[in-house]
Amino acid sequence: MFGRLTWAAIPFDQPVVMIASGTVGFVIFCVLALVTAKGWWPYLWREWITSVDHKRIGVMYIFLALLMLVRGFSDAMLMRSQLALAAGHAQGYLPPEHYDQIFSAHGTIMIFFVAMPFVVGLMNFVLPLQLGVRDVAFPVLNSVSFWLTAAGVLLVNASLVVGEFARAGWLAYPPLSEIAYSPGVGVDYYLWSLQISGLGTLLSGINLLTTILKLRAPGMGYRQMPIFCWTALASNLLIVASFPILTATFAMLLLDRYAGFHFFTNDLGGNPMMYINLIWSWGHPEVYILILPAFGVFSEVVATFSGKPLFGRRSMVMATMVICVLSFLVWLHHFFTMGAGADVNAFFGVMTMIIAVPTGVKIFNWLFTLYGGRIRFTVPIYWAVGFMVTFVIGGMTGVLMAIPPADFVLHNSLFLIAHFHNVAIGGVVFGVMAGISYWFPKAFGFTLNERLGKAVFWCWFFGFYLAFMPLYVLGLMGATRRMQHYSNMHWQPLMLVALAGAILILLGIALTGVQLAVSIRQRERNRDVTGDPWNGRTLEWSTPSPPPAWNFSLLPQVDRVDAFWAKKQQQGNAQDRNLKRTYEAIQVPRNNPTGFFLAFFAVLLGFSLIWRIWWGAGLGILGAIVICLMQAWRTDGEIEVPAEKVAAFERLHGLKEGAV
Repeated sequence: MFGRLTWAAIPFDQPVVMIASGTVGFVIFCVLALVTAKGWWPYLWREWITSVDHKRIGVMYIFLALLMLVRGFSDAMLMRSQLALAAGHAQGYLPPEHYDQIFSAHGTIMIFFVAMPFVVGLMNFVLPLQLGVRDVAFPVLNSVSFWLTAAGVLLVNASLVVGEFARAGWLAYPPLSEIAYSPGVGVDYYLWSLQISGLGTLLSGINLLTTILKLRAPGMGYRQMPIFCWTALASNLLIVASFPILTATFAMLLLDRYAGFHFFTNDLGGNPMMYINLIWSWGHPEVYILILPAFGVFSEVVATFSGKPLFGRRSMVMATMVICVLSFLVWLHHFFTMGAGADVNAFFGVMTMIIAVPTGVKIFNWLFTLYGGRIRFTVPIYWAVGFMVTFVIGGMTGVLMAIPPADFVLHNSLFLIAHFHNVAIGGVVFGVMAGISYWFPKAFGFTLNERLGKAVFWCWFFGFYLAFMPLYVLGLMGATRRMQHYSNMHWQPLMLVALAGAILILLGIALTGVQLAVSIRQRERNRDVTGDPWNGRTLEWSTPSPPPAWNFSLLPQVDRVDAFWAKKQQQGNAQDRNLKRTYEAIQVPRNNPTGFFLAFFAVLLGFSLIWRIWWGAGLGILGAIVICLMQAWRTDGEIEVPAEKVAAFERLHGLKEGAV
């Protein structure tokens, strides 16, 4: 009745796992008990769980990513402490099979469930506000996308308690991920959690792409779009083009495992290298799916806090779209050692060097924007400057590894791990942290504590260099990836330095929680009553903080780049709260539980397929179909906000959107 699921699936014999899962379970129980005791369930259901407001969904994405950052970083701490101890005759405290699960889970969680929700969350929150529209193109689909991502998160974390996770690395290369070498449920957890969350990401990409192309403010052509919208456009084009490759690749591997197919086996006509080509045809565009929105954040931050328009705006847009195209022409540099031949390797090496050129253009644009400006050294600008220093180092090491002979030596070493984290942390994480600091007052109506924010930055900045610069050296010394133990005692001092850096980053994560708590306590002192705490340039700063459900009471008219900034510079601008305007009733999307219920049945389906509980899988499919049909027949998708309520809100908050 329960397929392969038995009591043996719970790892009672592994104290590290049981302590970790018990701690997580206890925290969840305490949170649920607190919510119940306070009577918060109706509020959470009404305002968050069933909300289709793009701002609420964006905040939930970022909150989910922060939770998974703690989860994924705990794996990083386990790895760094194991490698600091497991030298010579010492074996450390993690057995090899457990260590393999940890590094596989770390990579999977950090890319799919930390970086992606961070980036998609920022785009969800910011895009409609910058475009001057009231919501995304498909609000209910937006909720479905988030809850499918949350379903993937729940499944991937269930492997901590019931069963195991994959031991085949974060991309699950065959033949190691085939049924012959991974007969357990670990790879199945990996595949089903990523299939479900990947579907959510694809739907989100379609939604956001449609929003950018079809729902801009009156007068806003492509030339007038803010740079963040351009980078989001490129990122979502890549999502729509590349995520079907990931879905199809995982589907073929699932057929290999469940139905005895041989797409990626070593026999009966299969080819494991085809999987690696396909996975990196998605995987390298994924790098730019993550980094391009971060580039957009830095563009907004640098322009705002230098008090100048972005230098070379056209070249910035062109560089963004060139990266979007070239990102599909460099995937093979991830496996130069496959034996494709000198001509193929040379082509992909050259293309990798070429794609560095538009990235370099962006760096110079940001530097020239700062040059001659009146820079205000707030927390977002700290992250931006730290990014420029750190990302250039990561880019240089990437160009080095684009040379096939050098890659032959370095591809399986800790040098590559250092390079990848150099780009991922110095680019994506720094960009997301800058974006959160920058748009937090817009989301919640008060600014974050600046002093603690700078402390968080310095912990991440110095922690990164301490944690990963030693790995460059270790890689050059011959230390390989994925090792659980090493015999060369000369490596241990550098491993200890890397552990110290990880501890410093952990302090930065802890200080983020402290910063949030202190900022909430001091919210009245740091209240944003103007809606424009940074003297911003784009349309989101023309709304109150936080914006109403309908974003704009009057849709702004846009006739130039940075129209809000330009209007503020004119004498007698329209910030007079007594200006008389005519308001109309506004249609806003009604709350909808479709996404939440679909996620429930998606988890049931995924968990049942993992454990071969066929009746549960059937129930999950049936439930999902019923929910979709119920949504298809709904006719009450919107509610009307009366013009009197809109006008009353205007009088209370004194909006400045009439300025544009």
